[in-house]
Amino acid sequence: MNIILLSGGSGKRLWPLSNDIRSKQFIKIFKQPDGTYESMVQRVYRQIKQVDPEAKVTIATSKTQVSAINNQLGENVGISVEPCRRDTFPAIALSTAYLVDVLKVNPEESVVVCPVDPYVGADYFKALNDLAKQADKGEANLVLMGIEPTYPSEKYGYIIPKTSEEISTVSTFKEKPDKKVAEEYIAQGALWNGGVFAYKLKYVMDIAHKHFDFEDYYDLFSKYATLPKISFDYAVVEKESQIQVQRFRGQWKDLGTWNTLTEAMEEPIIGRGVLNEACSGVHIVNEMDVPVLAMGLHDVVISASPEGILVSDKEQSSYIKPFVEKFNQEIRFAEKSWGSYKVIDVENGSMTIKVTLNAGHSMNYHSHKNRDEVWVVIEGRGRTIVDGMEQKINTGDVVSIAAGCRHTVIADTELKLVEVQIGEEISVSDKQKFELEK
Repeated sequence: MNIILLSGGSGKRLWPLSNDIRSKQFIKIFKQPDGTYESMVQRVYRQIKQVDPEAKVTIATSKTQVSAINNQLGENVGISVEPCRRDTFPAIALSTAYLVDVLKVNPEESVVVCPVDPYVGADYFKALNDLAKQADKGEANLVLMGIEPTYPSEKYGYIIPKTSEEISTVSTFKEKPDKKVAEEYIAQGALWNGGVFAYKLKYVMDIAHKHFDFEDYYDLFSKYATLPKISFDYAVVEKESQIQVQRFRGQWKDLGTWNTLTEAMEEPIIGRGVLNEACSGVHIVNEMDVPVLAMGLHDVVISASPEGILVSDKEQSSYIKPFVEKFNQEIRFAEKSWGSYKVIDVENGSMTIKVTLNAGHSMNYHSHKNRDEVWVVIEGRGRTIVDGMEQKINTGDVVSIAAGCRHTVIADTELKLVEVQIGEEISVSDKQKFELEK
């Protein structure tokens, strides 16, 4: 099975755990038998591999999410990187070309496209396999998954099938309705449109060549910024008459708000937190190393991270996006391909960061024009390279780096540092990368 997972999102609706780099699919809230937690993207990837160990999984994403994907899934997962945002059809066309030209998948094979973050069971991924097999038959150019509605939702578009059979030709599509209209759609046998569909690779490649002038994936990638912004619905769905829909009756949830996310949590508290006996329907998600105490609260979510603190009625939490958009601050937590960092203090002229590097990984070799840095090793061992000079470091060592010096750190074991940045102009843009001298 070939699968393209669409990984986007601006990270506003699940603030303060999500931000522009760390979208909701990277938040680790699902508890494992060993007591650790996994994220939505880790959960979905694991579920795919359990159903089909040979599945070719490609994640279509922006370059800001690549490091987090590599951090959570490893370096071997397929990633189709959008150089810039051009809407859904260019993104899907680029990913399709990636499968054909980079992974060398036969264009006659089918691919399933779906969001990276649904909360589903194993039956969903078996249904995806069935969706791919239905596309292989060639009875229709596009095969959609239609989810049996459990209530008249105003959040989803609707698919109206011609029949009530498991696989039906599509009669029409409906935009997101109000509750009353949604009830009317459901009475007609309508299904939720969860953004899941399958097609033969050649089908979308042919349409892409009609819209864009390109030779292969590499040519399309180089021209990507010049492509017109076109939605997949406009370029493909609205112009296609041969569309089928396959019903899905299993568990399917879109965990896009704190209200829906807490419904999927197996326990009321993640991190350091206490609820007294007068609380009901309260969830705490705390990424800070300080306790959170809640008393006498009902149907409330409390979340704390280096980005900020949210205390909200669960229903009201759906409306946080416009408030969060008014916040103007540097990102204070991010996962990188080499590990993670967390800002722990900011003052005029200095910033203090806790850095964790995974064993065997290193930072880019780089320099800063406007700031000095001091690294204190608090756990582990590794090596620093400063202006070409290599030095071993262990717990308790201190490394001083003047502005302009080229530097990196290599983790021989998991390595934890406290990095103090000192300067009048501290900015993420003050960074120049270099090739490491041999």
